[in-house]
Amino acid sequence: MSESGHSQPGMYGQGRRRRRRRGERESGIPGQNLSGPSRDRDYYPRERRDTSEDPPGQLLQKTPIILAKPPGERSKPAQSVSVSGAPAPEKPIMLIKTREDATKCGTPPETTPQLPGSGPSKMEREGQRPTQPVYQIQNRGMGASASSGAGDPVVGQTKLIAPEKMRQSIKLVDDQMNWCDSAMEYLRDQTDMLVVGVLGLQGTGKSTIMSLISANTPEEDQRAFVFRTQTQEIKERAGNQSTGIDFFITQERVIYLDTQPILSPSILDHLINNDRKLPPEYNLPHTYIEMQSLQMAAFLFTVCHVVIVVQDWFTDINMYRFLQTAEMLKPSTPSASHDSTGSSGAEEGAEYYPHIVFLQNKARRDDFCPRNLKNMHSVVDKMMAHSHLKYKGTLSMLDCNMFPGLGRKYLESEVNLFLLPPQDSEGDECLTKAGSGSSPLFSLLPGYRGQPTFSSVVSKLRSQILAMPRCQLSHTILTEKNWFHYAARIWDGVKKSSALAEYSRLLA
Repeated sequence: MSESGHSQPGMYGQGRRRRRRRGERESGIPGQNLSGPSRDRDYYPRERRDTSEDPPGQLLQKTPIILAKPPGERSKPAQSVSVSGAPAPEKPIMLIKTREDATKCGTPPETTPQLPGSGPSKMEREGQRPTQPVYQIQNRGMGASASSGAGDPVVGQTKLIAPEKMRQSIKLVDDQMNWCDSAMEYLRDQTDMLVVGVLGLQGTGKSTIMSLISANTPEEDQRAFVFRTQTQEIKERAGNQSTGIDFFITQERVIYLDTQPILSPSILDHLINNDRKLPPEYNLPHTYIEMQSLQMAAFLFTVCHVVIVVQDWFTDINMYRFLQTAEMLKPSTPSASHDSTGSSGAEEGAEYYPHIVFLQNKARRDDFCPRNLKNMHSVVDKMMAHSHLKYKGTLSMLDCNMFPGLGRKYLESEVNLFLLPPQDSEGDECLTKAGSGSSPLFSLLPGYRGQPTFSSVVSKLRSQILAMPRCQLSHTILTEKNWFHYAARIWDGVKKSSALAEYSRLLA
């Protein structure tokens, strides 16, 4: 009796399973048994049964579940028909995780080959899936789905193309004072940029200096400079090389703007001799030339971080009057809102003014004397005392070790003044010959110049310009492309400025 009593539950359970499976085959519905009272109990899913009843030799395998979008939401590319006439299968949908899920920052996760039967990898056990790095899937054809993901941030991260390198400058404003859009293709959507402009009279060397601090070296041929310099023929007939405003951007994302000479007599002579028609708001040619110069200066004071004022002799009082006039006619900085939340003093303090650097080109040897240097700084400080332009405190020749032995306290009022010696080396060759003619000892010593070399000063000037503060130009942080649109709007506003029109009427 004990053996039969122990064996009956097992036999009874096996009979129930046979009858239930026979009922499933007869009815065609899983889990439904038509054999009497056990139908209600067998209606529930099979996963909820006690697994202890299953025989140990048989393992039930679950059917894999595939999650996919409904057919209506999928992009329907043009289906290619195979040779047999059946439509080709659609391309699989690839799900790519972001870089934040990687194990190491900046390093794509690596996948190791798994041997059969070795089990899931460590990343699969933790719930992660090995993915390819984002930059490796660029330019892969995804059919019509590629256009639909144009606004996807992951797609935007794949555009890791190096910016195109410029070889020569291009026009930002042509000789007719019209805005040009050709510079837009060289700009990117990034905010770390520096805008440097230049002003100066005719023949002071503006284009040469801008080429040397941007992309060229003094040893190169001037015909290969990014900004075209004056040829010998133009120098002989006292002409000008630059017209309008030229644009150049370096790989370090520094924008350089070279302008035509201000108050240029050659441009005035060309305007008179060629019988060019003046705009209706101008009556005299010299008034039109002066207003052109003021428009370019007011434009640079609004869209540049640094403005270099080049002069080849010290000093022209009319130059300082011109700078103060352009500052007075400068358009106001656009504000985010016109709400009167702050006082008038706060609104006035929000007005933008650039850093200005006075560059003394073709400086003589006497200009490098410490006493003369101190007098030059004092004169510039008194001339610009009432100006809002940032003309002091951001550039120093004493920090460049150009005057060894002079401390910072030697210059009581140190302004942004930089001295650049002449580029020709005829004096250096004469000094070398004079020093090596008397004794062999002098042939081992360099000739005394009394000033640093031109190449060393240009290198120090470049480093000082690139280290200038990059203040915020408007109420929002501008990218390169946003700066271009902002500058175009400022140029249009300068040309239509009522203050400039009123000043032109007073000059006439």
